Amino acid sequence: MSYGVSVALQQAVYAALTSDPVLTGLVGGAIYDAVPPGIVPGTYVSLGPEDVREAGDKSGPGALHEITVSVVTDAAGFSAAKEVAAAVSDALSEATLPLSRGTLVYLKFFRARARRVQDADIRRIDLRFRARVQDS
Repeated sequence: MSYGVSVALQQAVYAALTSDPVLTGLVGGAIYDAVPPGIVPGTYVSLGPEDVREAGDKSGPGALHEITVSVVTDAAGFSAAKEVAAAVSDALSEATLPLSRGTLVYLKFFRARARRVQDADIRRIDLRFRARVQDS
């Protein structure tokens, strides 16, 4: 297994999200690698947890990353959150992202979970993507 591509993958995912015109049209610059302290916009996107497992093969070391991208909003109902989540999914699903280390074999949507949090005042959608990478 190689965890060495993890930073490069995170940077590429973040760059893809922050450069997507549809997504930035919906949330502006409210796309975070880590949510900043203090007041944040009512709707934002944040990179979240990551689970990684070994996926090397005869061509060399590799890993399967399951990454989470979260959409959080204080807008009433799930419509606004789902619109942003669709833009996240469109920006990342099947994307061919250049990595500063290693190679991205694929990036695919895996699943999502939409729920109310904090006494139903906040909506959150966690999108999970699977990324297969090879280390060089």
